[in-house]
Amino acid sequence: MKLSLVVSTHAAQFQAVALKGSLEANVAKVAAWGYDGVELAIRDAGQVDADELARIVTSHGLAVPAIGTGQAWTEEGLSFTSDDPLVRAAAVERVRRHVPLAARFRAVIIIGLLRGMTPKGSSRDQSTAYLIEALQACSSDAAREGIRLALEPLNRYETDLVHTVAQGLDLIERVGADNLGLLLDTFHMNIEEPSIEASILACSDRLFHFHAADSNRWHPGAGHLDFRSILGTLTATGYQGFVSGEFLPLPDADTSAQRAIAHLRRVEEGLRDA
Repeated sequence: MKLSLVVSTHAAQFQAVALKGSLEANVAKVAAWGYDGVELAIRDAGQVDADELARIVTSHGLAVPAIGTGQAWTEEGLSFTSDDPLVRAAAVERVRRHVPLAARFRAVIIIGLLRGMTPKGSSRDQSTAYLIEALQACSSDAAREGIRLALEPLNRYETDLVHTVAQGLDLIERVGADNLGLLLDTFHMNIEEPSIEASILACSDRLFHFHAADSNRWHPGAGHLDFRSILGTLTATGYQGFVSGEFLPLPDADTSAQRAIAHLRRVEEGLRDA
C-alpha cells in the first residue's frame, strides 16, 4: 500500500492539512516517517518554483500522487459555481495553471472545495450546469497532457453539490470526460454513505485517489472507522493508487502524521496475514 500525506506549499487557513510551514523540512519529515509520497496542497501553481519543488521531493525519494486545489476557494473565494462569470473563469484558469505541474509529477488534480456551492438566490440546477461546464473545460485541457482530474464528494456541511459516490458518478457521466474520476475521503463518506465499502466497490473503475481520515477527522486510528474493512475493500477493487492522509493536525501535526502511518501499516500487515 502506497501512503502519502497532505503537505501545504504555503500558509493556509484550511485546517485538515497535517503539515504547513517549511516545505523542505516537512518533506524531509514525511520521508523519514516512512511515507511514499506527498500530496501537495497548492493555492496557485503559478506562484510555485517547479524546479525547486521537484528538487525537494525527489531528493527525499518521494512521489507526488496528487495536487489539491482547495486553497483557491478557502483563501480567495474562487469557485466553479459562483454567480460571477469572472470568478468562474478565474477558477477554471487556476486549474489550467496546475496542469503543467501535475504533468511534471504525473499527479492527479483534485477538485474538492473549488467547486464551491450554490450562491444565495441561485438554484442548484444552475450551479450544477456551471459545474459541468467548468469540469468539461478543465478535463479537456488536462487530457491534452495525459492528466486526470479527481472530483471529491464532500459532506453536506461543506457544500450542497455532490455529496455521494452515486452523485459523483452521475455528474461524471454528464461531463463525459474519460480523465475525470473520483477521490473518495473516508471522513466525508462516514457522513454521507450508507456503506463506505459498498460505495468504494460502486466506483472502482473511476476511483483515481483516496483520502484517509477517521470519523472525527483526526488521524486514522483516532476514531471509530474500521480501516481494515475499508482498505481491504479498496485492495479488492484492484486500486493501485495512493492512500493519502488528510486530517486535522491533532494533537499536533507531527504526532498525527506518525500515528497515522503506524496505524495504516498495522492495518496493511493484518490484511497481508489474513
